Amino acid sequence: MDSSSPSNSCFSVGSTSPGAVVLLYSKEPKKWDEFEDILEERRHVSDLKFAMKCYTPLLYKGLVPCKPSDIKCSVLNSEEVFYVIKQLSKESLQSVDALREEASQILDEMSHKLRLGAIRFLAFALSKIFKQIFSKVCVNEEGIQKLQRAIQEHPVVLLPSHRSYIDFLMLSFLLYNYDLPVPVIAAGMDFLGMKMVGELLRMSGAFFMRRTFRGNRLYWAVFSEYVKTMIRNGYAPVEFFLEGTRSRSAKTLTPKFGLLNIVMEPFLKKEVFDTYLVPISISYDKILEENLFVYELLGVPKPKESTTGLLKARKILSENFGNIHVYFGDPLSLRSLAAGRMSRSPYNLVPRYVPQKQSGDMHAFVTEVAYKMQLLQIQNLVLSPWVLVVAVLLQNRPSVDFDTLVEKTLWLKGLTQTFGGFLSWPDNEPADEVIQSSILLHDNIAGLVKDRVALKVDTSDLEVLDDLTHQYIPLLMCSAYRNQLLNIFVRPSLVALALQMAPGCRKEDIYSYFRFLRSFLSEEFIFLPGNELQDFEEGCYLLCKNETIQVTARDILVTEKGKTTLEFLTGLFKPFMECYQIICKYLLKEDDDHFTEKQYLARVRTFTGQLLDQGASQCYDVLSSDVQKNALAVLVKLGAVEKKKVNEDCVLSVNEPVMTKLEEMLGCKTPVGKPATAKL
Repeated sequence: MDSSSPSNSCFSVGSTSPGAVVLLYSKEPKKWDEFEDILEERRHVSDLKFAMKCYTPLLYKGLVPCKPSDIKCSVLNSEEVFYVIKQLSKESLQSVDALREEASQILDEMSHKLRLGAIRFLAFALSKIFKQIFSKVCVNEEGIQKLQRAIQEHPVVLLPSHRSYIDFLMLSFLLYNYDLPVPVIAAGMDFLGMKMVGELLRMSGAFFMRRTFRGNRLYWAVFSEYVKTMIRNGYAPVEFFLEGTRSRSAKTLTPKFGLLNIVMEPFLKKEVFDTYLVPISISYDKILEENLFVYELLGVPKPKESTTGLLKARKILSENFGNIHVYFGDPLSLRSLAAGRMSRSPYNLVPRYVPQKQSGDMHAFVTEVAYKMQLLQIQNLVLSPWVLVVAVLLQNRPSVDFDTLVEKTLWLKGLTQTFGGFLSWPDNEPADEVIQSSILLHDNIAGLVKDRVALKVDTSDLEVLDDLTHQYIPLLMCSAYRNQLLNIFVRPSLVALALQMAPGCRKEDIYSYFRFLRSFLSEEFIFLPGNELQDFEEGCYLLCKNETIQVTARDILVTEKGKTTLEFLTGLFKPFMECYQIICKYLLKEDDDHFTEKQYLARVRTFTGQLLDQGASQCYDVLSSDVQKNALAVLVKLGAVEKKKVNEDCVLSVNEPVMTKLEEMLGCKTPVGKPATAKL
């Protein structure tokens, strides 16, 4: 296997000022011999023997032995829940007993019933399924060893990336395999609608939360106290997804902060000495839900989770989904993250059970932790050869000669390794065979015919979508795999785009455009808030490392060798720029003074469909509802769209002057203003 990342070095973008930010690169290349294929042993040992093995997991040293019913009782009798019940009783004139009964019903709905028998059954079933559909499940053993130590020392919170429903099943399976306590998992209420399956998940450690409970103070009090009780006594690792939902586009979604706030609170209130946060990266050669995700991105409603739907999906058991890589990152101490950054003294000023409004400093700290965890997830995601192949295919449509594809993919492989990508490429196997195997694994969307590789169009579901939209399904499916590469390339690519957009080669002008692009794409990609200059320096460093640019005291110059790299990088990210330009143009033509998000999504889909139909645009990415929602969110943030409540409904209106200026800046018709404080 090949892997590469930047060696220990320093880089500053031509700055000699004392205030200059210097990037320190100290990432060690990851070793592929750390990975173990856990299915190898499963293929040689009885599944029943595996499920019925002696299971004595290592436990937290401060654990107070208790049953799931004890946790419910503790929550119901907690000071925090009782305080909220008393407050609500005064305000609503409901009796304390009635509110306590409601709290008890909420607990019955949400709480898990973790049982060893259910875990063993799941281990047996999943062992059979995973051996059937995956070639390998590779796990970094060093990460497992660190997790073993962490679980014994302090309460642990597992934070996996989220690309598939397989994610939480896989983690429970892995922890059982390594004799670690299986986690309790925050799951959506959707699963409770699945007869038998919902109860099996509940008995395997799932606790269920409503998708939204804003304004329901009793539900929030019960739910948060339930999670905090499990953290305080170290009952089991608590697992949830920072992204909140599966990413349909394979890009990391911006984090949700609610659950992270809850799991951090026991430490902040000095109820536990420390809490470990463990970022986990789960990478798929082929995503099980790839077809479903594309339909959802095109506006087809998500099918309701049901046992019937699960049974219908059993046809996947005859398919091959390649390999999975699961990388357990280093456990991060919340105590260390807070040291010198966040004071816990405000929590000592009022009783612990009294809910407090979050301060600005606390919100900033939680936000920073969330983004840091996601950047660590991204850093440890494993890229398969198909990700490189598809990135080349999308820039060489409608088809490409196979030998040319091999040549360009190998060039991209080198660039990916130079930029620190964590790449899975088989050792001692000819490149053409590796690429052919990748195409074969994804033969539903690409094929090799007469020495040329082209994308396929599946016509099996024409009744669901119109003919025009249907032809973009394989393209959007390919985009999802290409998107996995964008995390590695985003900073140097934004520098490349800024070089193209800026009127000259002055460093301060290029930095101004970089900042503009970074803020405009802040809903598409993960950037640490307030880290603009460091991100710019990282992008420049990587381009210098690849000999694409030269940085002088005042200028950034493109080398002759670097033109090919810049052309590829701008081609990789231009679809996003085009998408946002198209959406800005649509909003400037919006007739209604006020409209809802639902109306916006329907109308922008019609508008973009017409552009594609007329041949006025080839930017199929704009059909994605993810891009449409992200564009709306950033336009609201930048003041180009205003959001307000009217009769309990959220309505939107276009701020035409701001929208016009942004659209012109994207199209390079209006220069981007220079930042007031940039030390370059």
